[in-house]
Amino acid sequence: MVHGMATTKITITVPDRQLAEIRKRVAAQESASVSGFIQQAVQKSLENAAEFRAMVDQALMETGGPLTSKERAWARRMLSPRKKGGARPRNAA
Repeated sequence: MVHGMATTKITITVPDRQLAEIRKRVAAQESASVSGFIQQAVQKSLENAAEFRAMVDQALMETGGPLTSKERAWARRMLSPRKKGGARPRNAA
């Protein structure tokens, strides 16, 4: 449990096999509790997301700065699902 921080009880759903693995780790004293394991997993995920965002921001700064509106629109078109019977446009930004 995280000490000194406000907490809120929530309900989550996980696959049975994941819960079984978490309980094994708690039994092996790798984590204090199921809640503790979930808290650690969420914290690690948040840290990873922040680190990834920082890496992307750094890469953007080293290669010309943030994307322009035109570049973002092009990326959205390229990453959006294809419409039936049509292909994605091939023109560059």
